[in-house]
Amino acid sequence: MTQSLPLLDKTVLVPRGKDQAKPFSQLVERYGGIPIEIPLIAFRPIEENQLLHDALMALDTYDWIIFTSNVTVETFFSFLDEDKLGSSLPKIAVIGKKTAEVLEEMGFSPEFVPSSYVAETFVEEVSPFIDKNARVLLPKGNLAREYIAQSLTELGAQVDEVVIYETYLPDESRDKLARMLANQQLDILTFTSPSTVDHLMAVVKEYGLNEQVRNCIIGCIGPVTEKKLRAYGFTVHASPKEYTVKEMINSTIAYLETEE
Repeated sequence: MTQSLPLLDKTVLVPRGKDQAKPFSQLVERYGGIPIEIPLIAFRPIEENQLLHDALMALDTYDWIIFTSNVTVETFFSFLDEDKLGSSLPKIAVIGKKTAEVLEEMGFSPEFVPSSYVAETFVEEVSPFIDKNARVLLPKGNLAREYIAQSLTELGAQVDEVVIYETYLPDESRDKLARMLANQQLDILTFTSPSTVDHLMAVVKEYGLNEQVRNCIIGCIGPVTEKKLRAYGFTVHASPKEYTVKEMINSTIAYLETEE
């Protein structure tokens, strides 16, 4: 029985918000684990400013829009009025299967999706499609990397980066995380972005929980998240080549099986 339930009775941190946590938690439960939903990251749209206003008014002057996550898609479209939604948009490039799905739910199809969902692969594969001097709009969060904008600019594109949302750690998550770490009630910590790592470590440092967190098994999605974890001195036990929650869980299970 335990072979079919490799996460039996293990508590697994699910670092996503309520809207995104359900499929993650169901996957943990399928393998016998106990999902602990503590959103380590939340998003809120910025107040509309002149830079954002100007970009929205000039949408028809851009050749490409690049969406790096489903959050950027949802937030960007929340700023568009019906007139803009009804008009044609520039060509759209996205990073990630989920991003493409959310875009299609909005009634638009991406012109380009990379084979791997990281910025470096995206830039390498999209470059042949973006002409020199092409105008590119890149909506982003306040903590997003600048790699895509810098790389495309070096290739001759004119890239306008516009911050459309900010990232934060909810207060209720801070309290719950501190309590559960202090009581050593989390067996497996999973991270889905560098920001989730930073937010957890802010709580660890605030409450002096370094020893408690070092006893946990660590899984993550993507090389940038893994690099962030290693910069904090973590041993990363599970970091799959395919950057999905499902593969992160599978990779974590594979690690546990080697420890038996």
